[in-house]
Parts: sequence; C-alpha cells; structure tokens
Amino acid sequence: MAELPQRVRIREVGPRDGFQNEPETIDTFDKVRLIDQLGRSGLGRIEVTSFVRPDVIPQLADAAAVLEAIDVPPDVSLSVLVPNERGLDRALEHRDRFHEVSVFLSASETHNRRNVNRSVAESLDGLRRVLARAREAGLRCEGVISTAFGCPFEGFVAPERVAEIARELRDAGCDEVGFGDTTGMANPKQVGALFPYWRDMLGAEIELTAHFHNTRGQGLANVLAALYAGVDSFESSFGELGGCPESGPAHPATGNIATEDVVSMLEEMGIATGVDLPALIVATGMARDVLGRALGSHVATAGPVEWRTRGAG
Repeated sequence: MAELPQRVRIREVGPRDGFQNEPETIDTFDKVRLIDQLGRSGLGRIEVTSFVRPDVIPQLADAAAVLEAIDVPPDVSLSVLVPNERGLDRALEHRDRFHEVSVFLSASETHNRRNVNRSVAESLDGLRRVLARAREAGLRCEGVISTAFGCPFEGFVAPERVAEIARELRDAGCDEVGFGDTTGMANPKQVGALFPYWRDMLGAEIELTAHFHNTRGQGLANVLAALYAGVDSFESSFGELGGCPESGPAHPATGNIATEDVVSMLEEMGIATGVDLPALIVATGMARDVLGRALGSHVATAGPVEWRTRGAG
C-alpha cells in the first residue's frame, strides 16, 4: 500500500460532463459565469466543453462561444473533449483559448457501439489520427477509457483489455490516461488492485487519472482506495452533476463524484488540493439556482467542516 500523496490534481469536468446531461438548455451566459467562478476557486484544471456535433449533444452547441467568452486566471489549464477529427478541426479554430485535449472510448464493445457507433478498434484507429494532430498543435493529450471498471451491458471488463487500450493511447501520444467508472460499478477493493496493475502496464511516465461516479454511493470510498494505490490525479464534477446516457435502461447512472465533497475530504486528511472550498460551494449554489433543482453534493448542503478546536479525538 502506497503512502498517501501530499497533494493531488483535480480536473473539474462539470462544464462538459455535467452540463451535457442536463435536459434543459443552459444559457451560454450562465455557463460562462459558472466556469469563471470555478476558475476563481483555485481549480487548476477545467474541462470546459466538447466539440461534438450540435445535433448529437445540443447542450454543447455553443462550445466555441463559451470558450471565447470565459475569463479565468491564466494559470488554469483548460481542456476540451473532441470525438473525432472534425471535432478537432473545430476546436483548433480556437487554439489560443485552451491547453489540453481529451479523447475517449469505451473498454467494452457494446458500450462503445452504443455510445459512438463504432467498434473499439475503429475508435482507436480514428483517435490515433486525432492525437497525432493534437500533438502537432502543441496540445497536451488525455485519453479517457469509459467502463474501465465494469460495463452495464457486458458486466465484467477484463483489466488486461483496459491495459491494452491504455497502452494504445499512450503509444498514440497521450500524456495522461483516465480510467472511468462510467456507471458507478467500481468498489474500493477493485480500485486498489487495478491501479497498481495499470501503473505497471503503462510505466511511470504516464499520468493515471481516476474518474469515479457516485451511482451507488461508493465514490469517495473509491477515491480513498485510489489514493492508497498511488493515484494523485482525479476528475470530478461540482454539484455532483453528470451521469451517463448509455448506462442501460434499467439503471440510469447518476452523477460524477462532487468536486466539493472530494476537496473537503482530502483537505481534512491533510492532502492539498489548492482549491478554495467556500468559493467552490458558491459555484455549486449558482448551478443549483440556474438549474432550479437540488444537487447531489453533500458538502454544498452541509457546508465545510468548521473546527472550533483541533484537539485529539
């Protein structure tokens, strides 16, 4: 068991992963002010939007407008998700507005087919071209593997299969590989065993990132297991926004782990995040007001822990 890290990196994915699952269109102005507030909270990495086809995800049709309008501190690294070369073409028209690009595919054939209508092999073939061009443009690249811990359609996903895909992404130019618990099927024992295995398969030069959902209430437990397995990079979504549209009709996946819940737990454990928790909670409150509904975040409801004394016990 590895020692706990002293500091972690958090990529906020709510503006993309969270917003795209909202049924009602969010006004561009509201998206911009929410992202600006997230940037002012100390979050060092924010996934801003995705250059997908507007008819596929209408919520993100304003990707270019959002990217051009946001105003975050210069030390915040902004990333965009691109599904294919056409999406990359659109993103590169705004190359001076972001720093990283993310690509994605599923570890299971069924989920990949339902999500992007391609086989895993077809997805990898296309992503190699995307990643080569993104690297030429000087962008840092992340490859995200969905259903890395289990698939709602196929069930068990072989860790060896996930490792094989991760190696393909590494060899295609990814600096970082994200492992997605897309529908909240992971458990802490599994997480603790898989990340050291994947680290051994990929080598020390690749950043490994954990992306957990809180579908079955195990999100923070999985974060803790990942920490002890040597992971110091996480993706999360403010307000516990998000989900997965391809999670199976019987069990729709709820949101990502809430960023403020992760930050609160880590900071209480003495692990630095660089995030101003009250400022982050303000962003969640703003999102709640924009969406007009309660959100799943615990800390946004209860507030930060306020210690009157720091005595033992």
